[in-house]
Amino acid sequence: MTVPTIDLNDGTTIPQLGFGTFQVEPDETADTVAAALDVGYRHIDTAQMYGNEAGVGEALAASKLAREDLYVTTKLNNNNHRTPDVRRSLEESLSKLQLDRVDLFLIHWPLPTRYDGDYVGTWKAMLEAREAGLATSVGVSNFEPAHLEAIINATGKAPAVNQIEVHPFFANSKVRAVDNAHGIATEAWSPIAQGEVLGNEVLEEIAERLGKSSAQVTLRWHLQRGDIVFPKSVSPERMKENFELFDFELTEADMGAIDGLDQGATGRMGPDPDTFDTIPD
Repeated sequence: MTVPTIDLNDGTTIPQLGFGTFQVEPDETADTVAAALDVGYRHIDTAQMYGNEAGVGEALAASKLAREDLYVTTKLNNNNHRTPDVRRSLEESLSKLQLDRVDLFLIHWPLPTRYDGDYVGTWKAMLEAREAGLATSVGVSNFEPAHLEAIINATGKAPAVNQIEVHPFFANSKVRAVDNAHGIATEAWSPIAQGEVLGNEVLEEIAERLGKSSAQVTLRWHLQRGDIVFPKSVSPERMKENFELFDFELTEADMGAIDGLDQGATGRMGPDPDTFDTIPD
Protein backbone atom coordinates (compact mmCIF):
# COMPACT_ATOMS: atom_id res chain seq x y z
CA MET A 1 0.00 0.00 0.00
CA THR A 2 1.32 3.43 -0.93
CA VAL A 3 0.90 6.00 1.83
CA PRO A 4 -0.07 9.49 0.58
CA THR A 5 2.51 12.23 0.95
CA ILE A 6 2.21 15.87 1.98
CA ASP A 7 4.13 18.56 0.11
CA LEU A 8 6.38 20.60 2.38
CA ASN A 9 7.26 24.26 1.91
CA ASP A 10 10.92 23.45 1.18
CA GLY A 11 10.11 21.43 -1.94
CA THR A 12 10.26 17.99 -0.29
CA THR A 13 7.48 15.59 0.72
CA ILE A 14 6.63 13.64 3.85
CA PRO A 15 4.52 10.46 4.23
CA GLN A 16 1.23 11.40 5.83
CA LEU A 17 1.14 8.27 8.01
CA GLY A 18 4.07 7.21 10.14
CA PHE A 19 4.95 5.24 13.25
CA GLY A 20 5.68 6.94 16.58
CA THR A 21 8.16 5.66 19.16
CA PHE A 22 7.28 7.87 22.14
CA GLN A 23 7.37 5.77 25.35
CA VAL A 24 8.74 2.72 23.55
CA GLU A 25 11.39 1.36 25.91
CA PRO A 26 14.95 1.48 24.51
CA ASP A 27 15.43 -2.28 24.83
CA GLU A 28 12.16 -2.92 22.98
CA THR A 29 12.60 -0.32 20.25
CA ALA A 30 14.49 -2.36 17.67
CA ASP A 31 11.92 -5.17 17.68
CA THR A 32 9.00 -2.74 17.78
CA VAL A 33 10.24 -0.67 14.85
CA ALA A 34 11.10 -3.85 12.92
CA ALA A 35 7.50 -5.00 13.38
CA ALA A 36 6.23 -1.62 12.16
CA LEU A 37 8.43 -1.81 9.08
CA ASP A 38 7.07 -5.31 8.40
CA VAL A 39 3.53 -3.90 8.47
CA GLY A 40 4.52 -1.31 5.88
CA TYR A 41 5.37 1.85 7.82
CA ARG A 42 8.24 3.78 6.25
CA HIS A 43 8.02 7.02 8.25
CA ILE A 44 9.53 6.63 11.74
CA ASP A 45 9.31 9.37 14.38
CA THR A 46 11.76 9.42 17.31
CA ALA A 47 13.48 12.05 19.47
CA GLN A 48 16.61 12.59 21.49
CA MET A 49 14.35 12.87 24.54
CA TYR A 50 12.93 9.36 24.02
CA GLY A 51 16.31 7.69 24.54
CA ASN A 52 15.57 5.10 21.85
CA GLU A 53 17.30 6.43 18.72
CA ALA A 54 19.85 3.60 18.83
CA GLY A 55 17.05 1.03 18.71
CA VAL A 56 15.48 2.81 15.76
CA GLY A 57 18.85 2.79 14.00
CA GLU A 58 19.32 -0.91 14.69
CA ALA A 59 15.93 -1.73 13.16
CA LEU A 60 16.51 0.47 10.11
CA ALA A 61 19.92 -1.08 9.44
CA ALA A 62 18.62 -4.61 9.87
CA SER A 63 15.68 -3.97 7.54
CA LYS A 64 17.95 -3.57 4.49
CA LEU A 65 15.38 -1.12 3.11
CA ALA A 66 16.75 1.46 0.68
CA ARG A 67 17.46 4.80 2.36
CA GLU A 68 15.27 6.63 -0.15
CA ASP A 69 12.31 4.48 0.93
CA LEU A 70 12.58 5.60 4.56
CA TYR A 71 11.60 8.86 6.25
CA VAL A 72 13.15 9.45 9.67
CA THR A 73 12.37 12.27 12.10
CA THR A 74 14.18 13.10 15.32
CA LYS A 75 13.87 16.06 17.67
CA LEU A 76 16.24 18.33 19.57
CA ASN A 77 16.31 17.64 23.29
CA ASN A 78 15.49 20.46 25.67
CA ASN A 79 19.05 20.65 27.03
CA ASN A 80 20.56 21.14 23.57
CA HIS A 81 19.19 24.55 22.58
CA ARG A 82 22.48 26.47 22.68
CA THR A 83 23.88 27.02 19.19
CA PRO A 84 26.92 24.69 19.49
CA ASP A 85 24.75 21.94 21.01
CA VAL A 86 22.31 21.81 18.12
CA ARG A 87 24.78 20.44 15.57
CA ARG A 88 26.71 18.38 18.14
CA SER A 89 23.59 16.64 19.38
CA LEU A 90 22.29 16.04 15.86
CA GLU A 91 25.58 14.40 14.91
CA GLU A 92 25.22 12.18 17.99
CA SER A 93 21.67 11.30 16.91
CA LEU A 94 22.87 10.42 13.42
CA SER A 95 25.48 8.09 14.89
CA LYS A 96 22.81 6.31 16.95
CA LEU A 97 20.43 6.16 13.99
CA GLN A 98 23.25 4.89 11.72
CA LEU A 99 22.37 7.59 9.17
CA ASP A 100 24.28 10.41 7.50
CA ARG A 101 21.22 12.67 7.63
CA VAL A 102 17.68 12.71 8.97
CA ASP A 103 14.76 13.61 6.78
CA LEU A 104 13.32 15.94 9.42
CA PHE A 105 14.85 17.55 12.51
CA LEU A 106 12.55 19.40 14.91
CA ILE A 107 12.97 21.67 17.92
CA HIS A 108 11.04 19.59 20.42
CA TRP A 109 9.76 22.48 22.60
CA PRO A 110 10.13 26.27 22.30
CA LEU A 111 10.98 26.69 26.02
CA PRO A 112 10.07 30.40 26.06
CA THR A 113 11.06 30.74 29.73
CA ARG A 114 14.46 29.06 29.32
CA TYR A 115 17.68 30.11 27.58
CA ASP A 116 16.59 33.76 27.89
CA GLY A 117 13.69 32.82 25.65
CA ASP A 118 16.08 32.60 22.71
CA TYR A 119 14.36 29.93 20.62
CA VAL A 120 15.09 32.19 17.63
CA GLY A 121 18.80 31.46 18.09
CA THR A 122 17.98 27.77 18.28
CA TRP A 123 16.01 28.03 15.04
CA LYS A 124 18.95 29.72 13.30
CA ALA A 125 21.18 26.82 14.38
CA MET A 126 18.62 24.38 12.99
CA LEU A 127 18.75 26.15 9.64
CA GLU A 128 22.55 25.92 9.71
CA ALA A 129 22.30 22.15 10.35
CA ARG A 130 20.10 21.84 7.29
CA GLU A 131 22.57 23.84 5.21
CA ALA A 132 25.33 21.50 6.40
CA GLY A 133 23.39 18.55 4.99
CA LEU A 134 22.65 16.90 8.33
CA ALA A 135 18.88 17.20 7.83
CA THR A 136 16.84 17.41 4.65
CA SER A 137 14.12 19.46 6.36
CA VAL A 138 13.89 21.30 9.66
CA GLY A 139 10.88 22.26 11.68
CA VAL A 140 9.47 22.71 15.14
CA SER A 141 7.23 20.98 17.64
CA ASN A 142 4.78 22.51 20.10
CA PHE A 143 5.25 26.03 18.73
CA GLU A 144 2.38 28.42 19.37
CA PRO A 145 1.52 31.29 16.99
CA ALA A 146 3.76 33.82 18.79
CA HIS A 147 6.70 31.42 18.67
CA LEU A 148 6.17 30.80 14.96
CA GLU A 149 5.89 34.48 14.12
CA ALA A 150 9.08 35.27 16.06
CA ILE A 151 11.28 32.77 14.22
CA ILE A 152 9.79 33.55 10.81
CA ASN A 153 10.12 37.31 11.28
CA ALA A 154 13.74 36.93 12.44
CA THR A 155 14.92 34.63 9.66
CA GLY A 156 12.44 34.80 6.80
CA LYS A 157 12.31 31.00 6.97
CA ALA A 158 9.18 29.12 8.02
CA PRO A 159 9.48 25.63 9.50
CA ALA A 160 8.57 22.80 7.18
CA VAL A 161 6.53 21.13 9.93
CA ASN A 162 4.99 21.99 13.29
CA GLN A 163 4.29 18.90 15.39
CA ILE A 164 1.57 19.76 17.90
CA GLU A 165 -1.04 18.12 20.09
CA VAL A 166 -4.14 17.55 17.98
CA HIS A 167 -7.08 15.18 18.48
CA PRO A 168 -10.88 15.39 18.32
CA PHE A 169 -11.11 16.87 21.82
CA PHE A 170 -8.40 19.48 21.16
CA ALA A 171 -8.40 20.56 17.53
CA ASN A 172 -5.75 23.24 18.21
CA SER A 173 -7.36 25.32 15.49
CA LYS A 174 -5.49 28.59 16.14
CA VAL A 175 -2.11 26.96 15.68
CA ARG A 176 -3.25 25.00 12.63
CA ALA A 177 -4.51 28.25 11.07
CA VAL A 178 -1.12 29.93 11.51
CA ASP A 179 0.59 26.82 10.18
CA ASN A 180 -1.61 26.94 7.09
CA ALA A 181 -0.98 30.66 6.57
CA HIS A 182 2.77 30.01 6.39
CA GLY A 183 2.60 26.78 4.42
CA ILE A 184 3.71 24.78 7.46
CA ALA A 185 2.52 21.17 7.57
CA THR A 186 0.80 20.16 10.82
CA GLU A 187 1.77 16.88 12.46
CA ALA A 188 -0.59 15.64 15.15
CA TRP A 189 0.86 14.05 18.26
CA SER A 190 -1.47 12.16 20.58
CA PRO A 191 -3.82 11.76 17.59
CA ILE A 192 -6.20 9.42 19.43
CA ALA A 193 -6.09 11.47 22.65
CA GLN A 194 -4.10 8.90 24.64
CA GLY A 195 -6.83 6.37 23.91
CA GLU A 196 -9.65 8.61 25.10
CA VAL A 197 -11.37 8.33 21.70
CA LEU A 198 -12.13 4.69 22.52
CA GLY A 199 -15.69 4.42 23.71
CA ASN A 200 -16.71 7.92 22.63
CA GLU A 201 -20.33 7.67 21.48
CA VAL A 202 -19.95 9.82 18.36
CA LEU A 203 -16.87 7.97 17.18
CA GLU A 204 -18.30 4.57 18.09
CA GLU A 205 -21.44 5.21 16.05
CA ILE A 206 -19.41 6.16 12.97
CA ALA A 207 -17.05 3.24 13.51
CA GLU A 208 -19.85 0.70 13.83
CA ARG A 209 -21.48 1.93 10.62
CA LEU A 210 -18.21 1.67 8.72
CA GLY A 211 -17.03 -1.59 10.25
CA LYS A 212 -13.96 0.12 11.66
CA SER A 213 -12.63 0.95 15.12
CA SER A 214 -13.02 4.36 16.73
CA ALA A 215 -9.21 4.73 16.55
CA GLN A 216 -9.27 4.10 12.80
CA VAL A 217 -12.09 6.61 12.36
CA THR A 218 -10.13 9.20 14.35
CA LEU A 219 -6.95 8.66 12.35
CA ARG A 220 -8.95 8.90 9.12
CA TRP A 221 -10.39 12.22 10.36
CA HIS A 222 -6.84 13.49 10.76
CA LEU A 223 -5.84 12.35 7.28
CA GLN A 224 -8.83 13.98 5.61
CA ARG A 225 -8.05 17.24 7.44
CA GLY A 226 -4.52 17.13 6.05
CA ASP A 227 -2.75 16.26 9.31
CA ILE A 228 0.32 14.04 9.39
CA VAL A 229 -0.12 11.29 11.99
CA PHE A 230 2.17 8.70 13.54
CA PRO A 231 0.22 6.47 15.94
CA LYS A 232 2.26 4.27 18.23
CA SER A 233 1.76 0.75 19.52
CA VAL A 234 3.93 -2.18 20.54
CA SER A 235 1.24 -4.59 19.35
CA PRO A 236 1.69 -5.82 15.75
CA GLU A 237 -2.08 -6.29 15.50
CA ARG A 238 -2.72 -2.67 16.51
CA MET A 239 0.06 -1.45 14.20
CA LYS A 240 -1.71 -3.21 11.33
CA GLU A 241 -5.08 -1.78 12.33
CA ASN A 242 -3.64 1.74 12.46
CA PHE A 243 -2.21 1.25 8.97
CA GLU A 244 -5.57 0.23 7.46
CA LEU A 245 -6.92 3.72 6.85
CA PHE A 246 -7.12 3.96 3.09
CA ASP A 247 -10.02 1.68 2.20
CA PHE A 248 -12.75 3.96 3.56
CA GLU A 249 -13.70 7.64 3.75
CA LEU A 250 -15.61 9.76 6.20
CA THR A 251 -18.54 11.76 4.90
CA GLU A 252 -18.80 15.51 5.34
CA ALA A 253 -21.37 14.84 8.07
CA ASP A 254 -18.98 12.45 9.82
CA MET A 255 -16.21 15.02 9.69
CA GLY A 256 -18.53 17.68 11.10
CA ALA A 257 -19.67 15.43 13.94
CA ILE A 258 -16.07 14.73 14.94
CA ASP A 259 -15.19 18.41 14.62
CA GLY A 260 -17.96 19.03 17.13
CA LEU A 261 -16.11 17.10 19.82
CA ASP A 262 -13.53 19.89 20.17
CA GLN A 263 -13.39 21.23 23.73
CA GLY A 264 -10.94 24.02 23.05
CA ALA A 265 -8.15 24.59 25.56
CA THR A 266 -9.90 22.43 28.18
CA GLY A 267 -9.36 19.43 25.90
CA ARG A 268 -5.57 19.75 25.99
CA MET A 269 -3.95 16.69 27.57
CA GLY A 270 -0.26 17.58 27.29
CA PRO A 271 1.75 20.53 28.61
CA ASP A 272 1.05 24.11 27.57
CA PRO A 273 3.93 25.20 25.30
CA ASP A 274 3.73 28.77 26.64
CA THR A 275 4.71 27.61 30.13
CA PHE A 276 6.46 24.25 29.67
CA ASP A 277 10.16 24.65 30.52
CA THR A 278 11.39 21.26 31.70
CA ILE A 279 14.93 20.29 30.74
CA PRO A 280 16.75 17.06 31.64
CA ASP A 281 19.05 17.06 34.67
